Amino acid sequence: MSTAHTDTDKGERVMVFAKGAPDVLLERCSHERVGEDDVRPLSDERRAEILVAVEELADEALRTLGVAFRTLPRDNLNGQIDEEFEQDLVFLGVVGMIDPPRSEAQNAVQQARKAGIRPIMITGDHPITAVAIAGELGIVEPGTAAVTGKELQRCDEAELRELVRERSVYARVAPEHKLRIVRALRDNGAITAMTGDGVNDAPALKAADIGVAMGITGTDVSKGASDMILTDDNFASIVAAVEEGRSIFANIQKFLRYLLSSNIGEVLTMFFGVVLAGVIGLTGEGADVVVVPLLAVQILWINLLTDAAPALALGLEPADPHVMNRPPRDPQSRVISRRMWFDIFFVGTIMAIGTLGVLDWALPGGFFAGSGNLIYGQTMAFTTLVFFQLFNVFNARFERRSSLKRLGTNPWLWGAVGLSLILQIAVIYVPFLQQAFSTVPLSLNDWLVCFLVGSSVLWLMEIRKVVTR
Repeated sequence: MSTAHTDTDKGERVMVFAKGAPDVLLERCSHERVGEDDVRPLSDERRAEILVAVEELADEALRTLGVAFRTLPRDNLNGQIDEEFEQDLVFLGVVGMIDPPRSEAQNAVQQARKAGIRPIMITGDHPITAVAIAGELGIVEPGTAAVTGKELQRCDEAELRELVRERSVYARVAPEHKLRIVRALRDNGAITAMTGDGVNDAPALKAADIGVAMGITGTDVSKGASDMILTDDNFASIVAAVEEGRSIFANIQKFLRYLLSSNIGEVLTMFFGVVLAGVIGLTGEGADVVVVPLLAVQILWINLLTDAAPALALGLEPADPHVMNRPPRDPQSRVISRRMWFDIFFVGTIMAIGTLGVLDWALPGGFFAGSGNLIYGQTMAFTTLVFFQLFNVFNARFERRSSLKRLGTNPWLWGAVGLSLILQIAVIYVPFLQQAFSTVPLSLNDWLVCFLVGSSVLWLMEIRKVVTR
């Protein structure tokens, strides 16, 4: 960048001051200033000495800025600086600036890499400075060479696609290089997020899958071209957003896993209860009378009891501390995978077998000779299915990990389960609710049978998870 200023001592003279990358600026300089007034021609040997000094500063992770000037007669300026005025400059020196990464940046980069996210640095800084900072952050191993804009310029599209697979630091790049890098990454099948703050970053922000603009230093153009804006201009916020997004998606899966498996359990219970009514001793007074294992009002109550509070409490499940240790999800994968469907039907089948088994145990005839009447048998089946679903809510918390871990992290879930259990007890013992739901009081032994059978869904899924792991 160059600016022009009137020399107050010599009103007819204009001073043009230029700043930029030292190696780029040196190419435009023909002289250097030594001391206060001595201006000497800039020899090749002196250029090499200056570049060595620049590299020494860059090795210390300092951002370097060259400064130069020239004088012009006022009549030559005409109100603007032309390209020709930025030639034959007098080199003044180099500034080494400390621009340390934020304290949380290194940890954020490590988290991103654990999560299968590959951070890439694209900068206009000196290549050595870029590598030093990238090494300090853990983006690359120390000593890794950066790819320069000149190297990118020589690459065709096929070569660039191969280059971006391996290299993660790019220095002395122009805005069009950023766009090419983004396109090459996307051509390789990578989901790409691009950060930027300037007007020149807008094309790359627009081309990326997710454009991320800086909210503090970003221009209106970059914000308009982006998909999201960082209000604190902090890379760690991007990683935190990824973690939050993964947690939300995981909670959606928990919600679906729980509701679908519980509802399939109800459907299978009703279907096989009718189909196998004679086998399990579920018969009516007449041969043509169909007796169902559960009444409609009981099914509605189960849906109200277990699909409301416990299911909503799953949506408040705190983030799994291991969520950022998993690889990214395949964008082509379904929300409900084939394995998840298997688990859903596996749990639903356990619920149906257990509920109908308790019903058979409570009624005369069938596989187990019971002594109770139909209302007693339906009350037992009703309560068992409620217990199944209350235990199943803990199953749904993790797909592979044990459901017995981190049990105390979600008090909302325990509150929802406790409330559901209290309401179920009320349905069994409060007289007007007994009449409404066709239930009878249960003994302590009856409750124990319902509890043990209902808990089987938890233990059987724990065994399946162990085998899977």
